[in-house]
Amino acid sequence: METKVLSAGQREAFLGLLDDPGITVRQALLAHFQTLGEPAQRFLQEVARSPHRILARHAAWYLDELRFSDPVAEFRGFIRSLNYELETGAFLLSRTVQPRLDIGACCAALDGIAGRCRELISEPATPREKCRIINRVLFHEWGFHGNLEHYTDPQNSFLDRVLERRKGIPVSLSILYLLVAERLELELEPVGMPGHFLVGCFLEATPFFIDPFDKGLFRDADEIFDLLRANRLELKITDLAPSPVREVLCRCCRNLVNHYHAAGDPVRARLFAGFVEEFESTHERHAT
Repeated sequence: METKVLSAGQREAFLGLLDDPGITVRQALLAHFQTLGEPAQRFLQEVARSPHRILARHAAWYLDELRFSDPVAEFRGFIRSLNYELETGAFLLSRTVQPRLDIGACCAALDGIAGRCRELISEPATPREKCRIINRVLFHEWGFHGNLEHYTDPQNSFLDRVLERRKGIPVSLSILYLLVAERLELELEPVGMPGHFLVGCFLEATPFFIDPFDKGLFRDADEIFDLLRANRLELKITDLAPSPVREVLCRCCRNLVNHYHAAGDPVRARLFAGFVEEFESTHERHAT
């Protein structure tokens, strides 16, 4: 999947018209930029950040008129803020490639899933019983599943696309699971193991783990160790500890670097590599 970009001819033509003060020209450009959408937005953001002050000022005017925000800058600001909240971060991540994302509709979809779970939960219910209900709703009623056929498709990593297509990879399906559980006031944790991602429940005497990529299969620690040993992977007990939100979102970005390279899209691969570097450098600065 290639990133859409303006042609050299289009860029040259737009650059020649950006500072034209004529009302007719400006209205025509506004309409054209609106039709082009994301490629026009990226072009205007690039010019607005350029050293050419006159063109930069006019590009900023068009961005303001079109209500085009800069989702890449917003996500970088989120990374630097250290105020990491999973749902906010997941949607900001999606907006870096889908600027017009309707976050309200995505939240409504999550609310609908949680609402159905709530209908089926009979209180008092144990955490394990509630997880069984989430499994029933997500994987049987809604049909969410792991995308084994096209595992490296970048769309598997974006929460909005997971909600729309009902398929994803371990980390994105785990994020979905966690956000539904949060709406049910069920405190579950992300668990980023080497080579796989799970949801952990540490509310009972013995922790258990949920594999959203395998339709919510429950596993205990010994089963996970046996599974990884069978695949010649080494696991430390600390690998089953909860992962911070920062690392969950950084892992999404690392996956996207690899998956965009596999899709032949080096531009977006570099974009997400930059986010990984931002997460790591921000963490290093504040960890010392």
